[in-house]
Amino acid sequence: MPLIILPDPLLRKVSEPVERVDDDLKKLAGDMLETMYEAPGIGLAAIQVGVPRRMLVVDVTSKGEDEDGNAPEQEMEKNPLVVINPTILSSSDERSVYEEGCLSIPEFFAEVERPASVRVGYTDLDGKQQEIEADGLLATCLQHEIDHLDGALFIDYLSKLKRDRVIKRFAKAARQQKL
Repeated sequence: MPLIILPDPLLRKVSEPVERVDDDLKKLAGDMLETMYEAPGIGLAAIQVGVPRRMLVVDVTSKGEDEDGNAPEQEMEKNPLVVINPTILSSSDERSVYEEGCLSIPEFFAEVERPASVRVGYTDLDGKQQEIEADGLLATCLQHEIDHLDGALFIDYLSKLKRDRVIKRFAKAARQQKL
């Protein structure tokens, strides 16, 4: 699926709740996972592929390449998680900092401080209510993707100066692509 890239205003749209889990939603989840793995990324919100629905996919077990940027010789085991209508039920006072990137803001990374752990309530692909306790990279990834569903981006956690520079750079690149 084509990715929505900054400065597309769709990235700032608040996503609508998913009304029901059906075959179309399951197909969307599969397509999103395929897009995320292909990118490669570890998380993707539906809004990033132009679908303003409260659904995201994550898999922090497989980055698709090693530290040197080389594809692994064998496929890493995948552990995808499809999260529908997520709600952060609680978050820790303890904070952690990760260098975050985003498939919608390619090749830009910055350190972001977030709660170190979260408890998230969500609906799974079987339509059942679930809860997950997450810490470390998974907690960061879930918070990052839930932000997307609320129209927020990880660059919103940066200083205004840094954020404005990033937006300006991507706006210029978008203008040049249209020429």
